[in-house]
Amino acid sequence: MTRVLIVEDHALVREAMAQTLNRLEAGLQCVEARGSEEALALLAESSDWDLAVIDLMLPDMSGFSLLGVLAKRYPDVPTIVVSALDDQATLRRAMKVGASGFVSKSSSGDELRMAVRTVLDGGVFFAQPETPEEGRRGNRLIEQRYRLTTAQTRVAELLGQGKTNREIAELLGLSEGTVKVHMSAIFRAMNVRNRAQALVALSRTGARI
Repeated sequence: MTRVLIVEDHALVREAMAQTLNRLEAGLQCVEARGSEEALALLAESSDWDLAVIDLMLPDMSGFSLLGVLAKRYPDVPTIVVSALDDQATLRRAMKVGASGFVSKSSSGDELRMAVRTVLDGGVFFAQPETPEEGRRGNRLIEQRYRLTTAQTRVAELLGQGKTNREIAELLGLSEGTVKVHMSAIFRAMNVRNRAQALVALSRTGARI
């Protein structure tokens, strides 16, 4: 029996992934965890795990931190990241901390199954989510309109995706204090007072956020 651990805090997404992977092969068992601590407890209970599928935005420990722990404690259990944040920097960071695969949440169920099949067979799966030019197009619209720095533009992009300051800090490897400084500068550049107004302003740029 193939056992796959799915680590995702949103129940509907977690259940959808389990249903998708259950169609991969007969006898495949998906076990669901709502966060990093629950995942680590399940891994400690048994050594009979073939794969872990991990979201990056978890409530108790970031997916990146969890990947690091798994690489040290359970090096024989391969991991696949499934994330809504699918830019090149995130993909490279996932690779750096030991993931064997990366799938965007905007991908199809077929692509998720392909990634899981590839990694279970001993391979790696890192489909490029977008070309560098595609990844920069939305950034340039924000950058040019509000004359933001590169760092501010990256924070603004994540703000537009609904990320909290804490999530932005974890994804970019910054302190929350630094993110707050960037956020204040972004609000000034946009002539807005809060996140809600900033989101409206970002949506008007036409950027894909």
